[in-house]
Parts: sequence; C-alpha cells; structure tokens
Amino acid sequence: MRTFHITWLMFFVCFFGWFGLAPLMPTIRLELGLSKSQVGNIIIASVTATIIARLIIGKLCDTWGPRKTAVRLLVFGSLPVFLVGLAHDYTTFLLFRLAIGVIGASFVVTQFHTSMMFAPRIKGTANAITGGWGNLGGGVTNMVMPVIFAAIVGFGYTSAEAWRLAMIVPGTMMLFVAYLYHKYTKDTPNGNYDETGHAKSKSTKTDWRVLADWRVWALTAAYAMCFGMEITFDNIASLHFVDSFGLSQSSAGLWAGVFGFMNVFARALGGIMSDKVGAKFGMRGKGMLLACVLFLEGLGIIFFAQAASLTVAIVSMLTFALFLKMSNGATYGIVPFVNTKNVGLVSGIVGAGGNLGGMFFGMLFKSENITYAEAFTYIGYMAIATSIIVLITRFQKQKVAAETEIDGPLLSPVA
Repeated sequence: MRTFHITWLMFFVCFFGWFGLAPLMPTIRLELGLSKSQVGNIIIASVTATIIARLIIGKLCDTWGPRKTAVRLLVFGSLPVFLVGLAHDYTTFLLFRLAIGVIGASFVVTQFHTSMMFAPRIKGTANAITGGWGNLGGGVTNMVMPVIFAAIVGFGYTSAEAWRLAMIVPGTMMLFVAYLYHKYTKDTPNGNYDETGHAKSKSTKTDWRVLADWRVWALTAAYAMCFGMEITFDNIASLHFVDSFGLSQSSAGLWAGVFGFMNVFARALGGIMSDKVGAKFGMRGKGMLLACVLFLEGLGIIFFAQAASLTVAIVSMLTFALFLKMSNGATYGIVPFVNTKNVGLVSGIVGAGGNLGGMFFGMLFKSENITYAEAFTYIGYMAIATSIIVLITRFQKQKVAAETEIDGPLLSPVA
C-alpha cells in the first residue's frame, strides 16, 4: 500500500507539472502574442512527445523495473519544468512544452507498478484508483496554478514574471517525490528487480507480436477517445471558458479544475465496475461496459458543444466527464490481461494511444476554420464510433499455460 500511494502521488505531481501551464495560457497567450493556430501547436506539442515516451517507458519498466524508471523520469522531467520560464517567444515556448510532455509517460509507470503489486481480481480497481488520483493533478493544477500566479503578482512581480516563477512549484514537487519513490517503494511485493534477479532472468527481447493483436488496437482507440479527450480538455478548457463565456482566468481555471477533480472517484468507479462486471460476465462483459461508457461520453461531449449558457455547459461538462473518466478506468481494467508477459509494453502502447488522440484533437482546435464548439462535436461523434468498434471486438475466456494463469478470465483473440 505504501507503493500504491507513492505511485499515484508520482503521477499526480507529473500531471501537475505537465499541465501547470494550461490554466495560465490566457496570460501567456497575451504576453507572447500567440495566434489560435500557435496555441493549437502548443497543445499538440504538449502531448506529442508523450506518445514516444510512453512506448519507451513501458519497455524500461519491463527491464529496469518501475522504481528506477520513475525516479529517472522525475529527475530529468523536472528540468524543462524549471527552465520553461526562460522562453520568451513562440518557438522556444513550443520546444519547452514539447520537452515537458515527456513526463506524461509517468502514467505507464503507475499502471505497470500497480499491476505488479496487486492480485488479478482487483487489478482493474487498483489501476483505476492510482490512474484517477494521478489524473486528479490535472484538475488541481487548473485550480491552484492561477492562485499561485496571483500570489506572485501580489508580491509585486509582473504577469510575465509570475507565470515563469509559478512553474518552480511543480518542478520542486517532482524532485521531492523522486526521493520518496527511491527510498520507500519496491518493484514487486518480493523486492526490487536487482534483489529478485527479475531483470537477469527475463529476456531483453521485445515481443512485438502484441502489435498484431487486434484487441490492443481496439483498446488503444478507446483510450484515445477518453484519455486523449481528457488531456485535450485540460489544455483547452480555460481558454474555452474565457473566450466563450467571458470568465476571468481564475474563474475559468476553477471550472476547468472541477472537470479534473472528478478523478477523485470517477475513474475508480470505472475500474470497480469493470472488476465486478468481469467477475460475473467475464472479459466480454468488461468490453461491453467500456463500449457503453464510451457511447455516453460521446453524447455528453456533443451536448457540451451545443451549450449556449455557462450553466448548461457546466452540467453537460460534468456529465461527459463522468463517463470519460469511467472509460479510462474501464480500459485499464482490461489492459493487464491482454498479454501477461508484456504488461509494460501493452500498457505503453495503449497509453500512447491516449496521447495520439490528444495530438489529433489538438489539430482540430488549432484550425482557423473550425470553432471550438465544432471541434467538440466532431470528437463526440468519434467517441460514439469507437464505442461500436469496442462493442464488436470479441472478449471471452481464454485458457493459458500454468505459468501465466491468473485468477479470472483473459481476453481472447478477435475472430
């Protein structure tokens, strides 16, 4: 349980650093003179680096172990968070935003480490709680960073100086958690990889056969629609509320934070329901649950896009947020069972899919010819289409060899 709490805290502070700039974008946009297209490019950059990083981190977890991987990611990832304050034009800011995106790979460490520490019957619940409470960082940063910004301004600094100094806070948090992760966690319940000989006994060859498994790609598409939309909304929410409803930066950050704050329970709810449905109906039931919440997420996004008042927008936002975050949990209620010998790699591929979705959605929001409302509408329809793909993907019990057998049904190949 000590590892459980430290690993979600690790993802929380990484999320805090990853999206610490998002609620301050109204100020940054004004200071750097950014156009809508440039803001869109910055959103894309913030999630693009994470795609490759998640694939690499998944493999490193398999070889180095989650403990060493997390510590090194936190230490090196803190550097661009500290140094982004040196950016004084669009190009340098874009490059720093790209570098900061690497810390989004911390999600793979969290999911991998939790899968190593908990029994199969509760992997979905444990993964959903650690993932959800980590994602909570995206909500808290939207609420807290404008307050930190305002406090720095209150000490006499200009707005241009304040947003730069504010980023020292998440960078410091990352270094502190790196120390906690190194000192107080273990790779497995039996000890670290070095102590158990895990790394030496395990083949270093990557089993790329998982790329031929349709189930992996169905889950990747699902995660693109839910987590991809989540990180996109974390990036764009403050700007949307400022531009569409005339809110101040602090008020917009508060409502954007409410969206992320639902991770306190919503992602965990998806994982818990996935475990319960799986216990009764097997992996086919888990797949149907995921398809259902994806469908409801899509409907909610469409309603949000059509909201004509702030009240309707908030209600519809909370509605689609609930199902979106449940979809996150339901997806990773399935992931650990796709290929038990390559959990890190599969987690990395599916996790990268979330960022791939965020990158694609960023392209919609950067377009000068598409309004934010239209972009949200398109995403809603794509989520509904993806729910159909998940629904027709066959999930059923599969018998496995004794060395990989788990307490519960596994996914089976698509017919």
